Amino acid sequence: MTDDPLRYDLMVEEALRSVVKTALKQAADRGMPGEHHFYITFKTGHAGVAIPKRLSERYPDEMTIVLQHQFWDLEVDDQGFSVGLSFDGKTDTLRIAFDSVVAFADPSVKFGLQFGQDGELEGVDDSGMQGDEEDDDADDAAHPLPAPAAQQDAEPSSTGAEDDAPEHGDEKVVALDRFRKKPADR
Repeated sequence: MTDDPLRYDLMVEEALRSVVKTALKQAADRGMPGEHHFYITFKTGHAGVAIPKRLSERYPDEMTIVLQHQFWDLEVDDQGFSVGLSFDGKTDTLRIAFDSVVAFADPSVKFGLQFGQDGELEGVDDSGMQGDEEDDDADDAAHPLPAPAAQQDAEPSSTGAEDDAPEHGDEKVVALDRFRKKPADR
């Protein structure tokens, strides 16, 4: 599909990233409503990401943060967002570009989006999100999210919200791979 001047896959991904932007903007303006909370996985080495060196060393590829009860100064603009979080008892402000985000989920309503590399959505099977892997360190804002195998080796710690992790079967994960033509179909 890369030869096609109308890159519908990129148009849809841009539209879906606007869902992330809108949800964060509403949380910044009004606070987190009810039981809503966000798991956001992003590429730590992306040019639009600014995180402390100790976090980029700990999570050299991807990192998942949870925005639930203990975050502050959430600010959203057209390119990304910044948020204050606590990691191992130290407070930090992270700057995250929207195009560095590879996954977004709100487990309270079993909703998730998963984005791929280079402007393409990653595939998820028909049952929803991929693999579960969790760790039980409780003093860190990073949290595991069902993810591609490449992320699972990062072993981020939990905020204690693991009871809210999406379960397989009835979550709403949006991915376009099952609708795309496969190389054999062309």
